[in-house]
Amino acid sequence: MILSASGWRKVFAISQDEQDKSPHISEDDKALSVIAADVFFDYLVKTSGQENPVIAVGMDTRPTGAEIADAVLHALISREAIIQFTGIISAPEIMAFAKKLDGFIYISASHNSIGHNGIKFGINDGGVLSAQENQKLISDFTERLKNDSDVSSTVKKAYNCSSSKLSDCYKESESSKFNARNAYQNFAMETITGTKNKEYQTDFFGMFQNYLKEKPIGVLCDFNGSSRFHSIDRDFFYHNRINFYTMNEEEIVHEIIPEGDNLLPLQNGMKELQEQNYRDVILGYMPDCDGDRGNLVYWDEKENNAVILKAQEVFSLSVLAELTYSIWQHTGEKNFKPAVVVNCPTSMRINEIAETLGAKVFRAEVGEANVVNLAREKRAEGYDIRILGEGSNGGTITYPASVRDPLNTIFAIIKLLTLREEGLFKLWCDKRKIDYNPDFTITDILKSLPEYVTTGVSDERALLKIKTEDHAKLKSNFQKIFESQWEQKCKDFKKYKVKSYEAVITNGTVEQTDVKDFSLSNKGGLKIILKDASNKPVAFLWMRGSGTERVFRILCDVKGNKPEFEQKLCEWLSSMLLEADK
Repeated sequence: MILSASGWRKVFAISQDEQDKSPHISEDDKALSVIAADVFFDYLVKTSGQENPVIAVGMDTRPTGAEIADAVLHALISREAIIQFTGIISAPEIMAFAKKLDGFIYISASHNSIGHNGIKFGINDGGVLSAQENQKLISDFTERLKNDSDVSSTVKKAYNCSSSKLSDCYKESESSKFNARNAYQNFAMETITGTKNKEYQTDFFGMFQNYLKEKPIGVLCDFNGSSRFHSIDRDFFYHNRINFYTMNEEEIVHEIIPEGDNLLPLQNGMKELQEQNYRDVILGYMPDCDGDRGNLVYWDEKENNAVILKAQEVFSLSVLAELTYSIWQHTGEKNFKPAVVVNCPTSMRINEIAETLGAKVFRAEVGEANVVNLAREKRAEGYDIRILGEGSNGGTITYPASVRDPLNTIFAIIKLLTLREEGLFKLWCDKRKIDYNPDFTITDILKSLPEYVTTGVSDERALLKIKTEDHAKLKSNFQKIFESQWEQKCKDFKKYKVKSYEAVITNGTVEQTDVKDFSLSNKGGLKIILKDASNKPVAFLWMRGSGTERVFRILCDVKGNKPEFEQKLCEWLSSMLLEADK
């Protein structure tokens, strides 16, 4: 089992085949699930001060979810927790629901293949536990598993829990799910508008509904059997006068991660609708299994074709939308300090967008919890952080949410398209000193963005199999190889104006610049920024071992339309790391 702040994950399918759709798990895995729930119960009692904490328990649509949930429920009932079992629920939904409870246990392996599953933990702050708090659970969990007799007695106690209480828990799940949907819908309204003020919310949605009367917008969703099919999506779009079309509603029909070729069914679905004269369908999204992430397809009216947006482009659009919206909201406020928080491998495109709009950018290590916690730290310093996330995977987190949500991503773009009188896109064009066309489309918005070429996280080149488990040693070896090749590479990359470099590392919420010892990054992120003669960045190389999969991730980011430069950097980075691994 991989234990990280993003979730505790393994292949739960009883065959241990990661593509197995069987719903059954082993007795050992039931025991692991019981101990995980037991450990979290102890943690909640200690942190909440409640002897019988109220805990939401939910799961995504993976086949093994029901048996893991059953083990978790047995454990919590045996400890006399007050349980709100929601059944199938999306991650943003259970986290919004848990804001009025003591905590939640969510059974999911996010974007991993169908045979995987796992558990996420959180309290009532709207997100998963921070890396620091999660580490407390991990330490307790691993220590408990060393004692076979303790595991045996805990599991026995769990499965001897009150059968009537367990039955009630299942019977009341429909009511819990209803309450969760309501909590999520109210929270979505607050997140999209940026306020709890109901009158403002009514006026806000009224503004773009007026636009939609004249020019309807349709959205297509490839649910791919995800938890979002059981969430608020359909009702939420219809309520706000947006036409909503769906496909693959109840069955997982292709790979779960919403990237690359997995977006082809959505792309083809949009083409078919357009050919059938549904001209309103200009946006589409595909969520992952837990529904906290959704990358996009849009209709390019100039090419007359549906186009898959890259993850970094999706995030860039969201940042542009929410930064301009935040600036519009805070017009005239003297103490307004806009900022964006991103993970380390997010493209430098975000820095250009933020700089154009007068905002700062702060970077954390990869991991949603790291980005969310850095944003909290910066808010405490007086920054207004409306938008944050992991640009490398397209995940958009819109404050006050603490988790990615495709609804927020879609509505960010709809704001740009519909709030024309409020001038969000015009503000951007004016700041960027480019011509503004009042009849702009998504295609025009994309063309206005700074141009970069970035390795996709699902690209085969982005995944390396590294044997060295000591990543500090690996990066120390890498540094020697990098430094020995640097002079020659400066000559090779002369046409790209590479003159110097700076090493940057991220561990948790801390970023260190101008680092001389690469090994200090340890298991965190290491980035080598390549600079020109004016000390301005022209590209970067980035690396980090995954916390949720047994792979080593790399990524290169290049300013300008220079795909050949990105290719060369990627090949160079791979070759150095593979040599360092020897």
